[in-house]
Amino acid sequence: MLLKDKVFIVTGASSGIGEELCKQLSINGSIVVCAARRLEEIQRVSSFINSSGGRSIAVKTDITKIDQCKNMIDQTINEFGKIDSLILNAGISMWAKFEDIEDISFFYDLINTNYMGAVNCCHVAIPFLKKTNGKIVSCSTAQAIMGFPNHSGYVASKHALHGFLETISMEHKGEVSVLEAVLSWIRGTNLRGNAYTQNGKKKKEPRKHTNESVSLDECVKSIIDGVKKDKKTIYIPKKLGLIPFLSIFFKGFLEKKVIRAINKNKH
Repeated sequence: MLLKDKVFIVTGASSGIGEELCKQLSINGSIVVCAARRLEEIQRVSSFINSSGGRSIAVKTDITKIDQCKNMIDQTINEFGKIDSLILNAGISMWAKFEDIEDISFFYDLINTNYMGAVNCCHVAIPFLKKTNGKIVSCSTAQAIMGFPNHSGYVASKHALHGFLETISMEHKGEVSVLEAVLSWIRGTNLRGNAYTQNGKKKKEPRKHTNESVSLDECVKSIIDGVKKDKKTIYIPKKLGLIPFLSIFFKGFLEKKVIRAINKNKH
């Protein structure tokens, strides 16, 4: 996909990967709609883009509410007349062993945001994406394609989204394409700081990343490169691409590697 003058909607645009995607897409000549719940923050991102010579608007959006997703689409069409790509970036995580969780009610929040929020966005965007042969980009995770300790509810929500988007890709083949960016731990985001813990509250002090994590800049550049090259799946870092193979032929070895990685990231 050529990025110049293409209209991108980016959810979760108030910080981290979403914010950096908005800025880097604008540098590449794209028009950007910054969507998130925190209006002041997306206005800050949008203002930065506009003051730097780009084109952008900020639309306050809670993706768990279908009417707000529809408003996001309506404002985009009213302002720019089309949608070329929807980037599903908004999400929340968790870090707790299932049996230690005191109240599992936050699982609903994980499903409503990570899965149903994306479904809401796709449902209102697809009719317009079909008109431009547009692209859905999912900022996904290795947890979408295999289990991970301490992430049971998060894994379930991402598995659901992975299966949903595979189906959407099949149903709209030749009309709307899907890119799934399978990410490892990314430095410079709020995902760990906003993760639910065993008491159902979000962790105030995020865990430190190990040297196996990927920088925010590297992550965003790889996603944009995947969009440009019309990839269906990208792995960040590339070694995650071994997971599908290992899960079939060396599942025990893979599980040991994952458990070891989780233990290194406990603190």
